[in-house]
Amino acid sequence: MGVNIRYSLLAMAFLAACTGPRDALVVKQFQLRDQNRNASDEPMVRMEKERRLRGAVSMEQRKERLGQYYTLIWSDPAGVGQGGVEVIFEYQQGATASLVKRMVKSFPASDEKGTAEFAMIGEDYFKGGKVLAWKATVQRGKKVLASRQSYLWR
Repeated sequence: MGVNIRYSLLAMAFLAACTGPRDALVVKQFQLRDQNRNASDEPMVRMEKERRLRGAVSMEQRKERLGQYYTLIWSDPAGVGQGGVEVIFEYQQGATASLVKRMVKSFPASDEKGTAEFAMIGEDYFKGGKVLAWKATVQRGKKVLASRQSYLWR
């Protein structure tokens, strides 16, 4: 019995050593293009579509949810207590030419990780157009922790 425990502990230590460092910033994108519930959609797409449309009863409410969603997942366990965290999302849309729009979400200094949602939906999406380029930045105080950007970002 003792030998099995040792092998189990050794295996867990080995597996823990194989995991790489967690990214400080992960950007997930989703575009909700239509209101229809298509059985032909991939299960993950169908689930995400259902999640974004949840609570929208009328067709007008569902139309207002169409657009682009960005989920930014950040992590900074070493910086806890060293200042508040800001997640900054800058983007350019098709109809607004070179105008750079900016959205910011703040988190307290005690947070070591978090999730920020940014959405270009409804009127902003229909008038401004698709997001063509974007840049996501996480900073604690004035120190930039991580940054990701789309291929077309300037």
